[in-house]
Amino acid sequence: MERLKELYEYREMIIGLVKKDLRGRYKGSVLGFLWTFINPLMQLMVFTMVFSVILRSDIEKYYLFLFVALIPWNFFSGCLSGGARAVLNEQSLVTKIYFPREVLPVSYVTSGFINMLYCFIVVFIVVIFSGISIYPPALLCLVPVMIIEYFMALGVALFTSAVTVYLRDFEHIMGVVGMAWQYLTPVMYPTTWVPDRLMPVFNLNPMTHIITAYRDILYYGKVPNMSTLAVSALFAAVILLIGSAVFGRLKIRFAEEM
Repeated sequence: MERLKELYEYREMIIGLVKKDLRGRYKGSVLGFLWTFINPLMQLMVFTMVFSVILRSDIEKYYLFLFVALIPWNFFSGCLSGGARAVLNEQSLVTKIYFPREVLPVSYVTSGFINMLYCFIVVFIVVIFSGISIYPPALLCLVPVMIIEYFMALGVALFTSAVTVYLRDFEHIMGVVGMAWQYLTPVMYPTTWVPDRLMPVFNLNPMTHIITAYRDILYYGKVPNMSTLAVSALFAAVILLIGSAVFGRLKIRFAEEM
């Protein structure tokens, strides 16, 4: 509770860092902030061409099936790999002034989350034009799913950003882990393609339940299974507790290790 209170006292700093990150994402580019919308649209065009023309899938409207899962996955993946440098990238602050070090991963994840929300504008447009019916009760479930994913990503960023200060190679390890994790998560394929004997292993993947919930809401147009949300929330709580504990233990020597 003391850490949460201290974070709240430094909320202006978090807001400032979030604004700085959002402004700096496409700084110097001609289109600037428009790339927030152009990137997912370009991804959609590429996947539509590949999986509708070249690698034809028997999944109806595969481009949408993939797209509604890819946007939330990109957010999580960014927090997994990019979040590893959340502390190192601000070493000038860490070594010169005092502030709760948790501010750095919190602001990084929050910035990525806001960027994902902007991308969901494109997702909703694509869903509407694809003819998929949006079920209002299901749409209401999108808020808790996003919140659960946010705290899960925050737990991961707290862990990776703290360890990377001591072990710089950890950033590159997370890049490989993120690539492998994507293929072990049903982003590009449905869970029905997973052999029954492997399902218990896949269910241990916290992102399996998150992606399934997003797809239920935006592709199948139905309320996600409540057990899916419960398991996701449990995973998020455990990951956040572990990440917070590791960060709290390692942050003491951040300045000396930089």
